[in-house]
Amino acid sequence: VQLQASGGGLVQAGGSLSLSCAASRRTGSNNAMGWFRQAPGKEREFVGSISWNGGSTIHADNVRGRFTISRDNAKNSVYLQMNSLKPEDTAVYYCAVSRFSYSGRELGAYPYWGQGTLVTVSS
Repeated sequence: VQLQASGGGLVQAGGSLSLSCAASRRTGSNNAMGWFRQAPGKEREFVGSISWNGGSTIHADNVRGRFTISRDNAKNSVYLQMNSLKPEDTAVYYCAVSRFSYSGRELGAYPYWGQGTLVTVSS
């Protein structure tokens, strides 16, 4: 599975961005998908996850209410709508495909990763 993330860029605090990630082959029938991020000098952290059919989502506490993960299995794609962005949201954002059908927070559950897209939020 190859993943291609896009949609990153520079935005002012309070603004919005929408990230997209397309998988090279159909994954929606079996696999959860997720978004993670890594800020400079920090470990990669969980942002959001969505189950194989979109019926269940999980968001990290520090983005809940501002970010929304969604997916379109017909397009083999997962999305991350980011609103009310803060400077601390600045990071490289990665999409990933889980080995499980249910959503989850653990990096180890995700064997397939995209290349990342940079989001920079200015104050």
